[in-house]
Amino acid sequence: QRRLVESGGGLVQTGGSLSVSCAATSRVLTTYPMAWFRQAPGKEREFVAAIRWSTARVRENTDFADSVKGRFTISRNFAEHTVRLQMNSLKPEDTAVYYCAVGRSTTAGTSSSDYIDWGQGTQVTVSS
Repeated sequence: QRRLVESGGGLVQTGGSLSVSCAATSRVLTTYPMAWFRQAPGKEREFVAAIRWSTARVRENTDFADSVKGRFTISRNFAEHTVRLQMNSLKPEDTAVYYCAVGRSTTAGTSSSDYIDWGQGTQVTVSS
């Protein structure tokens, strides 16, 4: 079971920063790609960021949605068994429920169908 537990989020003003974290087992964190998606009211769930090992696991590669590039970062902390999404320069359009997800395989990309397990979600609200 790839149980995920999210934390963080909350309310912040435009231009502020927040982070959300996702706790996972060591095996999951060290083996599979991890990603963050978000879903705003009335909208479909959308990809935000992902982190995965490169070929031969020599480094970690990251992907970001165009809408968050340069503002968000994703990182894994293997000592704490967490994956963290740091969000800076937040905008009202970043308001959504943010979900952590585990890839089905090591090649999981940006589609939600590439991910097999999901956290319960955590609310991020950016006020204007």
